[in-house]
Amino acid sequence: MSAVDTTGSASVPASALAELRVPEDLSARVPAEQRGSGRDDVRLLVSRGTRVSHHAFRELPELLRAGDVLVVNTSTTLPAAVSGRLGDARVVAHFSTLGDDGRWAVELRTPHIGEGAGTTLPRAGGPAGAQVRLPGGERLVLEEPLTAGSARLWWARVSCPVPGLLRRHGRPIRYAYTERDQPLTAYQSVFALPSPDGAGSAEMPSAGRPFTAGLVTALVRRGVLFAPLTLHTGVASAEAHEPPYPERFEVPETTARLVNAARAGGGRVIAVGTTAVRALESAGRGDGSVRAPGTVRARGTVRAASGWTDLVITPRRGVRTVDGLLTGLHEPRASHLLMLEAIAGGAALARGYGEALRRRYLWHEFGDVHLLLPSETPPA
Repeated sequence: MSAVDTTGSASVPASALAELRVPEDLSARVPAEQRGSGRDDVRLLVSRGTRVSHHAFRELPELLRAGDVLVVNTSTTLPAAVSGRLGDARVVAHFSTLGDDGRWAVELRTPHIGEGAGTTLPRAGGPAGAQVRLPGGERLVLEEPLTAGSARLWWARVSCPVPGLLRRHGRPIRYAYTERDQPLTAYQSVFALPSPDGAGSAEMPSAGRPFTAGLVTALVRRGVLFAPLTLHTGVASAEAHEPPYPERFEVPETTARLVNAARAGGGRVIAVGTTAVRALESAGRGDGSVRAPGTVRARGTVRAASGWTDLVITPRRGVRTVDGLLTGLHEPRASHLLMLEAIAGGAALARGYGEALRRRYLWHEFGDVHLLLPSETPPA
C-alpha cells in the first residue's frame, strides 16, 4: 500500500476524542494471517504531529532510519484463563500477575453461555476466603483485593504450581469481539521469551504481533536497532477502563546502554507498545526534562531497573525517554490514550483517530497499528 498524505483532512477535536464511537464491524475478529497473507498484512497509520499518512505495515523499514531504536517487550503470553466452580456456579479464573510471595492476582469472571461461548462476562469480586475448584482437583482461595478500593483483582493462593496448571488446563483470554478461540501461538509475538519463573502476560503485548522474522531482518538491514525489555501485562478487561494495575518489569543493562547511546548519537527511541513505554519511563533516571508532546527529541536517560511499577503516564506527567510509539488502536475511553496524548499531543491523536475511523482501520489486538512520531521532516 503506498503512502497517502492526509494532512488536510478533517479531524476530530481533541476534546471530543472520548466521545468517539468505534463501530462493531471495525473490531478485528480474527488474526491478520487468517484475513490475508500473514501477520504483517495489516495497515499502518503514521502520525507526525497532525500530519497523517497511510501505509502497509511491511513499509515500516522505509519509515524509520539508521540509528533508530525499537524497544520491544519480550514477555510471553500465558494461557491465563482456566475454568472452575465457585460453589454451584461456573466461573473462569483469569490469572493476571505472579506476586513476590508466590500468590497470583486473579480475576473471576462468568462464562458466556450461548453465542459468545468461550468468552466471559464480568462479575463481582471476592469474597475473601472463597474457594474455587479447578481442574485436576486443585483449588484457588481468594485472600484480599490487589489494591484498596478495587475488588476486581484479588490475591489468591493456588494448591499447585500455576505455570503447570496453565499448561495443562489454560487457554488464552478471549473477549467477545473475537470470532472464535485461537491457539496460544496466535497470541505470541516474534519477540516472546519464556520466563524462568513461569511468569508472563495475561494478555498479549499486541503491538509487537505484526512483526515477522523477515521484517525484523529488513529493519536490521536498514540500521534500526532492537532493545529488549520485559513487562508482564495483567488483565485489562475490555469493559473496564481504569488505569493499569502495578506490573512487574525489567530493563536490562544492555538495553539501558543501547537506548542511552542512541540518544547521544541522535537516534530516536521508539517504543513498541504502551508496555514498553511504561517500563522505560519507570527506569528513567529523571535527569532529563519532560518532552513536550509531539516535539522532536526526548532528553532523559535510562538505567537498568527491575521490580514493580505503578506508573501511570498522563499528559500532565509527560515522557522523558521516548520519542515515538508503535501501538494498536485503543478504545476512545481507554486509559492508554492518556499515554498516547503525552507522547503525541491531543491534536495529533484526535486527527489520527479521526482518520482511522474514516479509513476503516481495524481495532484491538488482531487489528491495524498506529505509529506516532515527532513532528519533523520525514526521512527520504
